[in-house]
Amino acid sequence: MNKLFCFVIICLWQTMTFGQPPVEKYKIDSASIEQAGVPKGEILKFTFEHSAIFPGTWREYWVYVPAQYRAEKPACLYVNQDGIQWKAPTVFDNLIYRNEMPVTIGVFVMPGRVVAANAEAANDRFNRSFEYDGLGDSYARFIEEEILPEVEKQKTSNGRAIHLSKNGNDRAIGGSSSGAVCAFTAAWERPNSFSRVFSAIGTYIGLRGADRYSTLIRKYEPKPIRIFLQDGSNDLNIYAGDWWKANETMERALTFAGYELNHVWGEDGHNGNHGTSIFPDAMRWLWKDWPKLVTTGTSKNQYLNDILIPGQDWELVGQGYTFTEGTAVNAKGEVFFQDIPQSKTYKIGADGKPSMLPLDAKKASGTSFGPDGKRYVAAGGAKQIITYDASEKEKIVADSIAGNDLVVAKNGNIYVTSPDGATKPGKLYLIRPTGEKILVDEGIIFINGIALTPDQTQLYVTESASQWVWIYSINPDGTLANKQRYGWLHVPDDSGNAWPDGLKCDTAGRVYVTSRLGIQVLDQLGRVNAIIPIPGGQASNCCFGGADFNILYVSSRDKVYRRKLKVRGVNAFDNPYKPKKPGL
Repeated sequence: MNKLFCFVIICLWQTMTFGQPPVEKYKIDSASIEQAGVPKGEILKFTFEHSAIFPGTWREYWVYVPAQYRAEKPACLYVNQDGIQWKAPTVFDNLIYRNEMPVTIGVFVMPGRVVAANAEAANDRFNRSFEYDGLGDSYARFIEEEILPEVEKQKTSNGRAIHLSKNGNDRAIGGSSSGAVCAFTAAWERPNSFSRVFSAIGTYIGLRGADRYSTLIRKYEPKPIRIFLQDGSNDLNIYAGDWWKANETMERALTFAGYELNHVWGEDGHNGNHGTSIFPDAMRWLWKDWPKLVTTGTSKNQYLNDILIPGQDWELVGQGYTFTEGTAVNAKGEVFFQDIPQSKTYKIGADGKPSMLPLDAKKASGTSFGPDGKRYVAAGGAKQIITYDASEKEKIVADSIAGNDLVVAKNGNIYVTSPDGATKPGKLYLIRPTGEKILVDEGIIFINGIALTPDQTQLYVTESASQWVWIYSINPDGTLANKQRYGWLHVPDDSGNAWPDGLKCDTAGRVYVTSRLGIQVLDQLGRVNAIIPIPGGQASNCCFGGADFNILYVSSRDKVYRRKLKVRGVNAFDNPYKPKKPGL
C-alpha cells in the first residue's frame, strides 16, 4: 500500500494536465544527467509516524547525502515536499562537484496520512492539503522540530553522522503545486530557518487562504528571503482560482515589496516538466554568492518607508516577566508597563533599562498618563481606577469598574474599557473630572484597547474577539455617538480572530494596533497599510516613548521590545492635534 501511495502522488504532480494543451518541450540541463567521474551521493529512506504537530500521521522521507559531505562540518540543507522531484539527487551531485552550490544534504518529505485501521472498509485520511495549502507556522515547525531532528539521528551507510546547519542562510526549501506554497509558507513564517525558496506551479489560490499572500507581501515589512518562481500559462483554472494569474500576481507583489526574485514563465500545464528542466538553474541562482547573506530589499510601500528607519530593528528591552501589558508614557518619555500576573509595574528610564516600582499594582492592566502628570491605572482585579502621583502615592478615582484599559483626555475625561470575558458583551465607561461615572456604551465582545484620535474628537477601541477596531464620535459633553466597526485587521490562519489589543496614534493619524501578527498600521480610513512583525510574534500593547516620542515600545508575552521610527507618537495629555487630511 505504501508504494502505491507514493506512486499516486508522484503521478499526480507529473501528469496532471486536465485536458490542457500538449506540454512544451524543454532542453535538458547537463546537470540533470549523470556524468562520468562525478561522485554520487547516497540516498537513505526512512519513515516517520510520531508527529505531535500532525497527530497520527505516517509518512516516508528520503535523505540525500553528497559524497563530499564530512561529518565534522554541518552541511547546507534543501527540503522538498512530495518526496524526490526534479532529478534532484543527480542535479546536486553535479552542481556540488562543479562548485555551483555548496555541500548540501537534501531531505525529501512526503505528506502525511492517517492510515485506516481496515483498508477494506475505510480510506486513509490524506493530510496533503491540510499540511501544504494552509497558512501559519505548523509545517515549518514540523520540519524544524520533528523531521530534521530525526534526520540528525541517522547515519550514512559508512557511519557518517548527519549534521545540518541551523543557519537559515544555509537552508533552502522547495516544492511543486501545493508543495510550493508550503515551501514559501515555511520561509515566510521562519525566514531565519529558510532563506531560499524554489516554487514551481505554486498553488497561491483560495484553497486554504494562500490567495492572501499577494496582499500580505505588499503590507509586511520585507523578510530576508530569495525566491525562484516557475509557472506556465496553461496551468489550472478551477473553482479556487487561476494558478497562472496567481503566480503572476505573486511575482508582482514580491517585486513591489523588494524581494530578491527570479522567475521563469512558460506555456505548460500543471505538471513538473518545466520545473524539472529549470531546476538546476534555479539551484544555481538560489545559492549564488553563498555564503553571502540573503538580505531584505526595499519595499515600494510608502507607509513602511515613512515609518521605518533603514537598518533599525527591534531591540529586546526586558524579558523573564510573566505576561506584559499596559504600556504608557509620561511627559518625559519614560515608559511604564505592567506584569499583570505578578501585580508589578516597571518603568523604563532614560538609560533604556526597566526597573520595578516599589508598589503593588493590584492586577493592573491598562495604564495612561493624564494632563495632571499622574499615572492612571485600571486595576481590574480590584475593580478600581487608581491614580499615582510622582511619589507613587495612590488615590482611588472610581470603584466598581473591572477595567482593562483606559485613556485620559486633555480635558480630564477618562474612558475605560471593561470586558466580561471573550464571549460576553463588554462595557465602555466615561469618568468625568468630577468623578461622575457614566456607562457610554456596551455590547462589544471583549472590548479591550482604547485610544483617542490626535484631534481628540474621536475614540478608537479594539474588539479582541474579532478583527475589528471600533470608532466613536465624542460629543461636547464627553458621551459617544456614531459607533461603527471601522478598522479591519488581518487574521492569522490558525486563529479565529486578530486579537487586537493596545493601540496608539502618531501625528499623521496612523493607528498602530497590536495583534497576533505583530503591529498592524491603519490609515485614518481604517485600512491596514502596513504590518510590522515583532520577534515575539503576538503583541499585546504599545506606546511611543523616548525624549522625542519616536521609539515604539511593544509588550509581547514575557518580553518588551522597542524600535526607533521616523514618526512621532501622539500623547493624550498634549493639546489636541489635527493631522493632515487622509487620502481617500
